[in-house]
Amino acid sequence: MTERITVEVVDGIAYATLNRPDKLNSLDFPMIEAMASVPAKIAADKSIRVVILKGAGKAFCAGIDFASFKDTKKVLTSFAKLPVQSTNLFQKCCWEWRELPVPVIAVTHGHCYGGGLQLALAADFRFTTPDCNYSVMEGRWGLIPDMTGSVTLRELLPMDLAKRLTMTAEIFNGAKAKEYGLATEVSEDPMAAAEALAKELIQRSPDALAATKKLFHETWTESPRSAFWTESVLQARLLTGKNHRIARSAGAKKELPKWVKRTLG
Repeated sequence: MTERITVEVVDGIAYATLNRPDKLNSLDFPMIEAMASVPAKIAADKSIRVVILKGAGKAFCAGIDFASFKDTKKVLTSFAKLPVQSTNLFQKCCWEWRELPVPVIAVTHGHCYGGGLQLALAADFRFTTPDCNYSVMEGRWGLIPDMTGSVTLRELLPMDLAKRLTMTAEIFNGAKAKEYGLATEVSEDPMAAAEALAKELIQRSPDALAATKKLFHETWTESPRSAFWTESVLQARLLTGKNHRIARSAGAKKELPKWVKRTLG
């Protein structure tokens, strides 16, 4: 069986590629299991500074491949989780990308449907072609988003729009996704735009990038009191860390910082 996700690291950028192009990178169990396991391998490699998540072939991801889910018992079992777990398998395969302590940039083209959209929403940034087709496709099958979309959609959309897109399963293009707030940037060459951002991010402290993700993910819906506590704790860790000292020294000498590997995350 073809490896469902390939990872190539070039100059600190990990290119993670959904690799089922003959099926428009639609999600079968091997793909979902790979999506859930690959992020841990990326996180363990501290030479990786940024991840670019993309799809091979004609599409980013066309969503769930229902034809491959014939074992109803296995599907229902995959929705189960232990009390100590926060995610089941279907949620973990998207949430693990969000939890990576490095920036993740999704580059979408062709189709970005259903579970594929929820995967893209788990990234920190989304760069898309103008004609990429998006949809909260679950509504077409009498379902709701169940791969962490209940969190990621609400962070980007007002509730009425999230409801409408989910209830109608409307198909809209990349330009509309940008208008709605689901896409970060629209470009005829989204990979070039993503790489430009990746190279800019690599110039910053890997610890500050990890702390920024943690700060906003943990405080976005919290009270000011809770947010300020998290803010102070993370800042204290940065202030006492080696990369902050490197930044101050480089700034005083008007040199580019030479960062050490990430210690946060």
